[in-house]
Amino acid sequence: MVSGGDSSSASKSDRETSDNDETTNEIPSNLRKAAKYIDDQMEAAKTAAQIAANIQGTEADGKNKLLKFAIFERLWSEEVVRKKLQEEIELLEAKQQPQEIIDPTPEQVEAESMYENAMEMLSKPNSDKRVAFTLIRKAAEMKHSKARAELAWAKVLGHYMDFDFEYAANEFDELAKEGLPEANMGLAFLYSVGVGGKNVSQPLALIHLTLAALGDHTYAQMALGYRYSFGINVPASCEKSLTYYKKVAKKVAQKVTFSSGPLVHRVRLLDELENPGSQETEIVDYYQLLADKGDVQSQVGLGQLYYQGGKAIQQDHQKALEYFTLAANAGNAIGYAFLGKLYLEGSEHIKADNETAFKYFSKAANLGDPVGQSGLGLMYLKGLGVPKDPLKALNYFTMAADQGWVDGQLMLGNMYFTGNGVKADFKLALKYFNLASQSGHVLAYYNLGFMHAYGIGMLRSCPAAVEFFKNVAERGRWSTNLMHAYSDYKNYRINEAYMQYALLAELGYEVAQSNAAFLLDRGDVSIFHDRNEELIRAFYYWKRAASQGYSAAQVKLGDYYYYGWGTNVDFETAAALYRKASEQQYNAQAMFNLGYMHEKGLGMKKDWHLAKRLYDLAAVTNADAKVPVAIALLKLQLLAKIESIKESPYKFIFYLDENIAANWDLYMITILTLLLGFIMYTRRTHEQRQQNQGDNNQVQAPDNVNPINNDNVVPNGSGGANDSNDIAATAPSSTTTTTATATGTVSSSTTSATSSPTLNTTTTTNSTSISTAASSSTTSTTTTNNTSPKPASTLPSAASNSTADPTE
Repeated sequence: MVSGGDSSSASKSDRETSDNDETTNEIPSNLRKAAKYIDDQMEAAKTAAQIAANIQGTEADGKNKLLKFAIFERLWSEEVVRKKLQEEIELLEAKQQPQEIIDPTPEQVEAESMYENAMEMLSKPNSDKRVAFTLIRKAAEMKHSKARAELAWAKVLGHYMDFDFEYAANEFDELAKEGLPEANMGLAFLYSVGVGGKNVSQPLALIHLTLAALGDHTYAQMALGYRYSFGINVPASCEKSLTYYKKVAKKVAQKVTFSSGPLVHRVRLLDELENPGSQETEIVDYYQLLADKGDVQSQVGLGQLYYQGGKAIQQDHQKALEYFTLAANAGNAIGYAFLGKLYLEGSEHIKADNETAFKYFSKAANLGDPVGQSGLGLMYLKGLGVPKDPLKALNYFTMAADQGWVDGQLMLGNMYFTGNGVKADFKLALKYFNLASQSGHVLAYYNLGFMHAYGIGMLRSCPAAVEFFKNVAERGRWSTNLMHAYSDYKNYRINEAYMQYALLAELGYEVAQSNAAFLLDRGDVSIFHDRNEELIRAFYYWKRAASQGYSAAQVKLGDYYYYGWGTNVDFETAAALYRKASEQQYNAQAMFNLGYMHEKGLGMKKDWHLAKRLYDLAAVTNADAKVPVAIALLKLQLLAKIESIKESPYKFIFYLDENIAANWDLYMITILTLLLGFIMYTRRTHEQRQQNQGDNNQVQAPDNVNPINNDNVVPNGSGGANDSNDIAATAPSSTTTTTATATGTVSSSTTSATSSPTLNTTTTTNSTSISTAASSSTTSTTTTNNTSPKPASTLPSAASNSTADPTE
């Protein structure tokens, strides 16, 4: 029988033993391995010492002495290693000792509450962001670390406050010493962009990115995944890129909702400048007008636009509910289906209600709508307000997928992938995931990336997995910064737009890279105050966007190599980029540039036939290229004619002087100028001659007229004089008084002439008629001799073209 004291001591020893066992189990595996290694080395040392003692007791020869020294050296080394390992173990144990938990002060609790409220407001699309940043500023004043980092980021990006790069750099430096991942990410961005007193340093940026990624910062993981994928300042490594992108993609996939979040438009500013489309606000106003008149399709369209959001419209489920209700009241199946989605998921202003969602989904499904069928399938699959029934879910998903609805395809893929309610079939799962990915569903991309990463249902492919996971990572909630940057650009806040595009460019967004390069290329950014520095930065952004397959960026990068903007002139690299853009993306500008380089022989062999072919392809690819292509082809034909002349007997013209050949364009301009001057001079001389002839006609009398009897003179108001009077009525008014004497001399106020009696009657009559017609009022006085009549002559007006030669 055991006494009470013995039992208590036994139980105490048992508790100590159990505590020791628990302590032993808590020791990490690395420490246990190190302890085992030390024990093994101690046993070996004891054995060696025993051997050495045995050798010492005998008369050993030289060989035994060498063995003795070798054993001693080994013992000494093992002792040194044992001491070092023991010190490291003690150091690790000291670090693992639980630190004393200190209760937060009331000020710290208040700061934490402000920070959480502010971040919740920032996550909502329709909240007042200025109020949120006011709370963040107050929390930062209370020394809240994350609030200080968030405020520094706001001053770097210009979010609802002015830029202050120096303040942000100082805050990031202080917070990085505390090990805050957000601060390390901020320093990495400043070193990459080169603002805030930080010179551009990619090695330092890489160090801070690594530290931030170790702290599970999403931006840093994306940036490292992008850099390892494309080999930017690090050796290219698909596996490392896959590791980082997989972590980010998992975070995104876990937060995907039934509505897939707000729709993000990836607007390329260069494409928008070259091909401006219609304004979205005008389209919304048009749909609004039709919807107010009761047009059901317009109501559905507006509801979907507010449900997902757009470039000019923020996501607003409350307005979407209103328009879908109007459409549902008219019996529209899509209105029923989207009402079911709104009530199934719930939102800020709409309370989730499974019963109401089931009612609307059922109405839509009875009308054959795939959205309603997919919604019912989801409710039966997860047991949302109804008993779980995988078979019914499979049936509804199949009906929706057969109509091409993306949610039905995705859920069928999930059921076949996991074997939920059906036999697992990776090939069918792959089929439905591919169909859903064609509609852009983020979870379809994630599942395909997962299957490629682990080789499930296919051969493993690291590049394909990286591509899918990168696509998923770029659809996280931070992608809304693309829309914020675009909004700043439209509101002429260019510097703010550039900083946001620059941040997203570091994360690997091709759209952000091309847009940042576009703003720098146009010289709209006023942060750096150095045009050459801006071109260098634009060059690197164009280079990164071009490496991701954007054809317009490849053309722009070729231009930078061609003209030497931000880099050295390199015609071969420029030609290679133009060729790549023309062959892969059928870019008309790249074809035209490549044709020009073939024409001139820049960076490649001179070939006019190939240049003509490329010009023709550019005109066929893009109708806007027809005019410049026509000019280029005309120039090419002219050059071909010149070359043919050089091969003819007249080739000596081109070899008269080297200066002429070198400055042929100047000589051509001179010749054309002289030719134009000669033409103008000759035209002016001809006009002067005509004017002089007209003046002479005014002062020169006709040589001879037909003798006219007084009986033949017809008064103005009778007979055949009507025609002359009609013509004279339209001629300029001119009054001339002429007197004919018996001697045949005509006297006037300016000149006198002698008439010749040798002119025939017909000529005199015509001359007289024209002169009379051109004159609006003529007074003639005739004096007659007794023997023979003398002709009466009239003086022609300035408008008369008849001229009598006095020499005839």
